[in-house]
Amino acid sequence: MARYKYEGRDRKGKKTGIVTAQSKREAMLQLKEKGIRVMEMNEIPETLLTKELTLGSPVKLQDFVIYLRQFATLLKAGISVVESTSILAQQTESKGLRKALLAVEQDLRDGNPLSQAASKHRKVFSSMFVNMIRAGEASGSMDETLERLAVHYERQHFTKQKIVSALTYPIAIAIIAIVVVIFLLVSIVPTFVDMFKDFGGELPAITQFVLNASEFMQVYWWLIVLLMIAFVVGILVVRNNKASKYYLDYFLLRIPVFGKILQKAALARMTRTLSSLFSSSVPILQAIAIVESVIENEVMSKVLIKSRSALEQGQSLTTPMKAHWVFPPLVTQMIAIGEETGSLDAMLSKVADFYEREVESATDRLKSLIEPIMIVLLAGIVGTIVTSIMVPMFEIFNHVQ
Repeated sequence: MARYKYEGRDRKGKKTGIVTAQSKREAMLQLKEKGIRVMEMNEIPETLLTKELTLGSPVKLQDFVIYLRQFATLLKAGISVVESTSILAQQTESKGLRKALLAVEQDLRDGNPLSQAASKHRKVFSSMFVNMIRAGEASGSMDETLERLAVHYERQHFTKQKIVSALTYPIAIAIIAIVVVIFLLVSIVPTFVDMFKDFGGELPAITQFVLNASEFMQVYWWLIVLLMIAFVVGILVVRNNKASKYYLDYFLLRIPVFGKILQKAALARMTRTLSSLFSSSVPILQAIAIVESVIENEVMSKVLIKSRSALEQGQSLTTPMKAHWVFPPLVTQMIAIGEETGSLDAMLSKVADFYEREVESATDRLKSLIEPIMIVLLAGIVGTIVTSIMVPMFEIFNHVQ
């Protein structure tokens, strides 16, 4: 939404103020409805204080799926695209989606097709959405296209949630372990330092190690905080740079256990997206180009670029894939069968179904294994610190007796 400063007149005389609207025309209409005749109107430039800040996509995936389902239902009921967009803009609870839909509605009323209007809001409507809608407009099957998109995003959301749920528990336990260790080293261990000094003698190695760690933590805590901030910032910088993100993705895919799950999730995402695009009659070269940008994995993206180049040269889509470890034989064989039989969308859909089930079962197994391991790890860390304090305490007690 833009903000406009205006000067005008109503029945009571001169009037000035600020109005918020999607466009200058909409702002003029709002004021006209209030009985204000506008004499001058200027848009207020956005500043850091007035600009809406968002990280990543401003629309949650589940909100977008609901929008697609409702949109398809409205179209099936015979409601026009313009009126459907207007209704959904008023109903959605997502501020980011509402803002985009209001702008899309204005473009639709100006005579622009939905695909063109949506293409102006890439943070909300992906290139996949835009191209599938364009294909749906050409074929006259918009409701079917929207249903297909809803299914695609639902399955994508389900797979993503499985990955998140598998990683949440170990990350949470790791954070708890770090907090507990810092608390013990900073608050508890220092209270025993003077006692150990008065006792004299040589302290056990484990006790000396914990005391040194406690002293370091108290003196250089700011360095640890800076390193943690630098680590987070570094990850964000690496992820936003294509060249460095390739090596990060490569590293993540090579991690034992977790790497396999991430690989399967990326394969499910790639094959599901390609299947949806092919089902909507999007040209194969264009479909692969779209997947390259939405797959969010630079290792696979580079292979897909080579696959697109191979297709342009009249070769098979699977030629570069067979030469790379990230694509298992199952994927390349199913794609090759799809190319030969002309049922590439169906073959890709079966591969996507397979890997989505694999991700689900793998994450369930991982969670059941990781829980006891993380509990033992946390108990071991805390137990080591406690033992380092208790061993000298027993020696002091025995010495006193």
